[in-house]
Amino acid sequence: MIRVLVVDDEALVRFGFTMILDAAPDIEVVAATGGGEALAAVAAHAPDLVLLDIRMPDVDGLTVLARLMERPDPPVVAMLTTFDSDEYIATALRAGASGFLVKDTDPDELARLVRSLAAGAVVLAPRVTATVVSGYLHRHGEHSAAARAVSRLSTRERDVLVLLSQGLSNGDIGSRLHLSVGTVKDHVSAVLAKLDVGSRVQAALWAQRAGLLDGAHT
Repeated sequence: MIRVLVVDDEALVRFGFTMILDAAPDIEVVAATGGGEALAAVAAHAPDLVLLDIRMPDVDGLTVLARLMERPDPPVVAMLTTFDSDEYIATALRAGASGFLVKDTDPDELARLVRSLAAGAVVLAPRVTATVVSGYLHRHGEHSAAARAVSRLSTRERDVLVLLSQGLSNGDIGSRLHLSVGTVKDHVSAVLAKLDVGSRVQAALWAQRAGLLDGAHT
């Protein structure tokens, strides 16, 4: 079972997400709270995945995200929002968020996206992806710096980087490259270390900026 914590200041949103996700046979919403109770809920329930509202009146979602990333074994965190402001996207990605979903995500897609996040895939809503590519990527860092960082990777590590940047889970990457999941995990760890980034999303941004994904069909 994928254990999910829903954190949102609106009770209706919490109820809706809980109803949709609990209907899936392999997903359990272990708690649904406001921002003020989020850290205590994580400590009490040890969720695999936290769906975290980025804007809340009691405790800001970005503050909660930063605190979660300080934990020795942080859960996967995907930000929830009704906005697609690049300011918030950039901040959340730099802070370690593994995904970014808008609250009007199609209910039929929500469980699939949760499964992808839990499996280690990068998940960005289409509107968010457009904002990242057109704004964040082109304002942060030089192409040459990204190219230098990617050049430190081995051929196999670049293959893994391309596939994780396309949103594939470790299992899917292993199937594509004929590698075990354990070997893929080792390669992903090496990629993150060599690029000096803290998440798969940040690694994907470096790959995009370096032009590694242009016409990639690994």
